[in-house]
Amino acid sequence: MSTRDLYANDPGDAIWQVPAAGAARFGWEYDEGRDRLLALYQKGKDKQWDGARRIDWDLEVDPYDPLGTPDEALTLHHTRHWAKMTEKDKAELRRHYAAWQFSQFLHGEQGAMICAARIVESVPDMDAKFYSATQTMDEARHAEIYGRFLHEKIGMLYPINDDLRGLLDDTLRDSRWDMPYLGMQVLIEGLALAAFGMIRDTTDKPLPRQILAYVMQDEARHVAFGRMALRDYYRQLTDAELREREEFVIEGCYLMRDRLRGVEVLENFGIPKKEAAEFSEQSEFLHLFRKLLFSRIVPCVKDIGLWGRRLQKAYLDMGVFDLGDSNLDLLMSQDEEIAEQLDRERFAAEEAERVAEVTEAIARGAQ
Repeated sequence: MSTRDLYANDPGDAIWQVPAAGAARFGWEYDEGRDRLLALYQKGKDKQWDGARRIDWDLEVDPYDPLGTPDEALTLHHTRHWAKMTEKDKAELRRHYAAWQFSQFLHGEQGAMICAARIVESVPDMDAKFYSATQTMDEARHAEIYGRFLHEKIGMLYPINDDLRGLLDDTLRDSRWDMPYLGMQVLIEGLALAAFGMIRDTTDKPLPRQILAYVMQDEARHVAFGRMALRDYYRQLTDAELREREEFVIEGCYLMRDRLRGVEVLENFGIPKKEAAEFSEQSEFLHLFRKLLFSRIVPCVKDIGLWGRRLQKAYLDMGVFDLGDSNLDLLMSQDEEIAEQLDRERFAAEEAERVAEVTEAIARGAQ
């Protein structure tokens, strides 16, 4: 079945064309590079994995409750519409929300793949080109995995959200070579990491937890890459150049905050857009979710040297200013450990099963 047949809403034209800007840059120095970045490149090579093998795709998923979402987390809970909904309606609502959320993950991963390829093309340093090449492969794998989950386990997709499309458009159209780093590695990847982490840590469903944990293991390296490259480069910029990038971050953060409402889902349940937006803004769960989603962005922005007054004011307005003191390195190391622990548990169980099978076969042979 074609993907277009699975979209809940019409995705529009089959291809979205974004005009490319900026120069492709070749470098002739192949024997030098920053030790930290080359070490990250080595780790990127060492940590490549096959989504068809590492993930247990035989695990069953209920498409009408793929994440184990509680009633309280659904935007319509405690509204006048909730009492009118049947259990079938509520199950369908869970399916639509999961399809919407994972569809945005999927579209974002394709955007990340394109931005990583753009970095390979435009960044002047060979060590950064090397690492970005490994990231391009990572993002292809993530898009493959999210696409498979949506096709095989949920059976529904949503088009790319307008605000995510807008941020990708701004990122890709900018001719400055550092903007794909800033738009993708810091903003979109940072937000995605926090969203992945919240679901990973709250779901009781093993397949989506596996997917998110393994993807996050890769994404933690990508954000580290953006931090290293931009921190070095932004030390060289003038105050005016830094202000331009802070304005981009401010606009991008508001766009990303506003994309989290899932209004498109409620519209498909017959709720007018304005009312759907109001319900979303009144949701206590969404307010908490929204704040946590900036837990990876704010400390990263501060770390790379973008911390002017206007940016600080914007974060105060969003209620996320205090996240600037979060320990990013600790969060990243936790992401790594959770993925490795899942591997240990899963493969230890499989080894135990194999041992039991061999023991049983020996016992039968001895009879």
